[in-house]
Amino acid sequence: MTTAFSSDGAQAIQRTLGTLATAGSTGVEALDEVYRIEETCTFILQNELHKVALQFSDDLLVDSAAVAAKLEKNTGAKMYILGDTSYGSCCVDEVAAEHVGAEGIIHYGRACLSPSRRLPVMHVFGRKAVDLERCAESFREHYPDTQSHVIILYDVVYFFIMGSLQHILESEYANVVMSQISADGTQCYSPRQTDKPHEEAQAETNPNQTDAQFVRKFGRQFALREGCSLEDYRIFYIGQEGVTLTNFMMTFNQCSFYTFDPETSAGRLESVNINKALMKRYYLIERAKDSKVVGILVGTLGVADYLSIIDHLKDLIKKAGKKSYVFVMGKLNVPKLANFLEIDIYVLVACPENSFLDCSEFYRPVVTPFEMEVACNKNREWTGEYVTSFRDLLPGACSHVEFPNPGADGDDTDVSLITGALRSSYWNNSESQDNLPSSSLVQRNPTLTVAQTNPAASFLASRSWQGLEQKLGETPVTKAVEGRRGIAIAYEEEGNS
Repeated sequence: MTTAFSSDGAQAIQRTLGTLATAGSTGVEALDEVYRIEETCTFILQNELHKVALQFSDDLLVDSAAVAAKLEKNTGAKMYILGDTSYGSCCVDEVAAEHVGAEGIIHYGRACLSPSRRLPVMHVFGRKAVDLERCAESFREHYPDTQSHVIILYDVVYFFIMGSLQHILESEYANVVMSQISADGTQCYSPRQTDKPHEEAQAETNPNQTDAQFVRKFGRQFALREGCSLEDYRIFYIGQEGVTLTNFMMTFNQCSFYTFDPETSAGRLESVNINKALMKRYYLIERAKDSKVVGILVGTLGVADYLSIIDHLKDLIKKAGKKSYVFVMGKLNVPKLANFLEIDIYVLVACPENSFLDCSEFYRPVVTPFEMEVACNKNREWTGEYVTSFRDLLPGACSHVEFPNPGADGDDTDVSLITGALRSSYWNNSESQDNLPSSSLVQRNPTLTVAQTNPAASFLASRSWQGLEQKLGETPVTKAVEGRRGIAIAYEEEGNS
């Protein structure tokens, strides 16, 4: 691990802090166009909002004061600029907005487009410079066959060029599919659709298309050609390498990806070995199968249905014969998670773009809800298909798999691929005594009384050091006395020795 769990603080004082590269402030004449001031004012007035929270990504904070001043002048509503987000900046921070009593949120910059339910939300992606002609030329270089089946995906900050790019390519390529922004949520709006929710806008787009031809993932939607499946397409992605691209590549791992980076105007065929990445994720699934105590990390308080997936995971883990604990600790780091040594593995509940946490430096591995379900639900098999959105795992969703039948209680023994030891895969569908009403009478079973122990208490009992000795009744009561002065590393009375 690169960071020590405790130190004298010298490293923090001596290290050099890097600064994020931020663009200069937007000119006054371009402010209205870049930040969609007119459409934003319409959204605020139509929803009769009096307090509005403005959430900017770090690279757009330089314009936050000017945007807030313009909106206050044009609408008369009170604007609040949100500071550091509770979790990822790509998610709408409803918790911070509610601290100031905001009635709606305007989210600026990159967004994962995860649905929210509490407050009306409008997304303004901003505009990053892109050479449209060079982008089209890069597309032609990689796809010389004009009959190629290609889906065009993009980072949301390049959403504004999609209409022009489609106009350039559609006369040459008959089978190009342009994805559209389609954020879920009855109160979620995006540019050019501030007068109606996304559900209504989707219904008006291509009314002849059936639901079977539509693919909706991560705030994008596109319609496949009749008679074609997703495996028949290749994907052209506009944007930089990052979590958004990784998310798409893991989900559509049966498609080849070609990317165009607008910052460098360079295109390349992505050579990331998806099979190798999936093998790494499968290793984490094996670790989850070996675990006995699972920590559920709450990585979002704003994405819709996050409470439902937590309850789903708790039920799943309990039926698999494991113990779970829920942790809410804000942004994660190595020292925070190292405080809980009794936890064998963590499962992170977060938006799809924040779910892939690099856990190489963590004391315990961190998996996604999908990986935990593969480890615990005997009916879900590992096929190579990967689900990054936890909402797809809930009952009624596209990737939901039912638990084993109530009569499937019992033990299945297999061999751990990590330790080589025999492993008992226990599944219990019966109602535990913890869920019985407090007034119910249960016959005492001495065998179960010994067997059903608290995993955390058992772990503490096995440790050589269990904390300070209390010595209740053995220590005489004395008046308060003056304590030591200084810090623990060097008290004043200890001298320089």
